[in-house]
Amino acid sequence: MTTDQDLSLDGKSATARFAAKGIDVTPCKDQGVIKVVKRPGVEGDRPMIGDRVTVHYTGKLVNGKKFDCSRERKEPFSFNLGKGQVLKAWDVGVLSMQRGEVCTFLCKPEYAYGCAGNPDKIPPNSLVVFEMELLKFEGETLTDDGGIVRRIKLKGDGYTNPNDGASVDVHLEGSCDGRLFESRDVSFIVGEAEDKGIPLGVDRAMDKMQKGECCVLHLKPKYGFGSEGKPEYKIGPDKNITYEVTLKDFKKAKETWEMDLMEKLDLADAVKNKGNQYFKAGRYQQAIVQYHRIITWLEMECGTGIEQQKRIQDYEITAHLNLALCFLRTKEFSLVVDNCNKVIELDECNEKALYRRGEARLLRNEFTLAMADFQQVLQVNPTNRAARAQISICQSKIKEHHEQDKKTYANMFQKFAERDTKTGKVRRKRNESLKSSMNGEVCNKRPRRSQECPS
Repeated sequence: MTTDQDLSLDGKSATARFAAKGIDVTPCKDQGVIKVVKRPGVEGDRPMIGDRVTVHYTGKLVNGKKFDCSRERKEPFSFNLGKGQVLKAWDVGVLSMQRGEVCTFLCKPEYAYGCAGNPDKIPPNSLVVFEMELLKFEGETLTDDGGIVRRIKLKGDGYTNPNDGASVDVHLEGSCDGRLFESRDVSFIVGEAEDKGIPLGVDRAMDKMQKGECCVLHLKPKYGFGSEGKPEYKIGPDKNITYEVTLKDFKKAKETWEMDLMEKLDLADAVKNKGNQYFKAGRYQQAIVQYHRIITWLEMECGTGIEQQKRIQDYEITAHLNLALCFLRTKEFSLVVDNCNKVIELDECNEKALYRRGEARLLRNEFTLAMADFQQVLQVNPTNRAARAQISICQSKIKEHHEQDKKTYANMFQKFAERDTKTGKVRRKRNESLKSSMNGEVCNKRPRRSQECPS
């Protein structure tokens, strides 16, 4: 354990004292960060690169002067580990900690504030000391719904990542409830991992990985094997699964800006067909990936002639319509409306877009808006029987809604009336009681008043 007395030393003495009591936790063992444990943490998992960690800390110079303290602010500090968001000493040191551990780090200038220091607080080229407590840590969430959580076991090399359409070589180890169900080397195209029996979550994590990286992916059912499970692996429906993935090598596909318009148009047809194949197989998330690629390629393109412009617009409309259909299946109705709106911006009389937007609005209980969409469908195509049937459903729902409102308001008014009646009775009773009490006081006071008066 260290004390303030331990800190009141010059640089060489502080380094010697810490080195005698602690361990060098730097990868290159240059004594850049020396750690002394003050209170051991909970045995078990340690934080990994990319994890969201939460700590309390106190920063001091080696003479004991405090320059920062999260406890004085009464608010812990959170950051993503190993991402360069904090001092290098923190990225290095916290990796060595366990949950609940309290320790002290002596940090060389090159791992802390460097030759510049920090004006008014830390002199140039200063050794600094941090006392830290690791409160909690959790994996990096890769999706808004928390369906894919990544924890990096081994950081990769370089700064590039596979993109959609890239060829990747990986080693996979899948487990469920602690049981290993597959271990294999496999190559696939990013965006088409389903073809090799690889879960969507692994495919979607590829664009975050670097060559040589080994990470653990925790996948919720939507990104794993879904409600169907995987009978050949003896995995039941709606199971969380875990994959350890090592990216051995990859070859990027051309980026959007690297392709000319003709390349994009030639690829769009194959990608659309791939999306349709996934849609027919019920792999809606995989189909969404393909249709999105088309929009990414073409949404900013104009074309050089009327024919080319029409071809671009036809692909955009088809992609947005197909996305709307996918989102109807996945019950993401706001995204259905968004994609239909984009089609209607390009073609205001598009029958499919109006109908699918009406379906989404009906399922969101926006009956009046839905009915307006189906009425527009009939203006475009008076023979559309499905739209006519949907209008009847909307009218029925609106009537049902109004009847429900009437009942709700009738019950509400009845309760108000009953409450007012009850309040009135209580008020009248109280007034009568008060009046009776006042009459009694008057009768009692009169004799006393007469006795006090002269005869």
